[in-house]
Amino acid sequence: MKKLFFVLALLLFMQSAQAQLFSKERIANLENFDKRFLTWGYFLGFNSYDFKIDYRNQLTDANTDVVVNRSGGFNVGLVGDMRINKYINLRLEPGLYFTQRNLEFPGFIEDRDRLREVKSTYIHVPLLVKFSTKRLNNIKPFVVAGISTSINLSSNETNPEDNEQGQFRMTNSTTYYEVGFGIDLYLYFFKFTPSIRGVFALSDELIADDDPNSPWTGNIEKLSTRGIFINFTFQ
Repeated sequence: MKKLFFVLALLLFMQSAQAQLFSKERIANLENFDKRFLTWGYFLGFNSYDFKIDYRNQLTDANTDVVVNRSGGFNVGLVGDMRINKYINLRLEPGLYFTQRNLEFPGFIEDRDRLREVKSTYIHVPLLVKFSTKRLNNIKPFVVAGISTSINLSSNETNPEDNEQGQFRMTNSTTYYEVGFGIDLYLYFFKFTPSIRGVFALSDELIADDDPNSPWTGNIEKLSTRGIFINFTFQ
């Protein structure tokens, strides 16, 4: 995941650098767009969620670790942007995020014990600070950072059954910090913004099994989400 994040980052910044160094002066689209105090929009995108797992027994190896198999998901949401000054904006980006992760636990033979499908539907609400560079022609790179919270609509936190009955339980809310970057592209009728963000949970999301020696959760100290969002914003 980290390698993918940095490769995409490198490609995006190389594209920006090339545009700034070699493009000629062009007619500016939406010249007064960034002078507005409040702007609105929406985004569509993709996500890849993962889990970071800390173990109680630090002597785990590849044969005893829980294997996390990721699959791509998609995002949709709204954008509210407030101008602080020429280079700083405050953004609220509430959205709906759909994803699935499959966990494979060691020591089991049958799939009903070994495999747990973790399907999640998140209402994700980040509060972000956007730091932009000076606009050049019709592009403006930026970096973004902030905090966020999410509600997992698929959570089974209150389910009395646990992994003994095939139920892998997670908390219904999580807090995160986020960092990312993107480029504002000023088109004739609207502003189009591709961006990439890394998302890292601050809280433990695991609801442990009732048995403290559970073969599923007994050796897990902390389980927390991390992921990559690729969003395309229209304003």
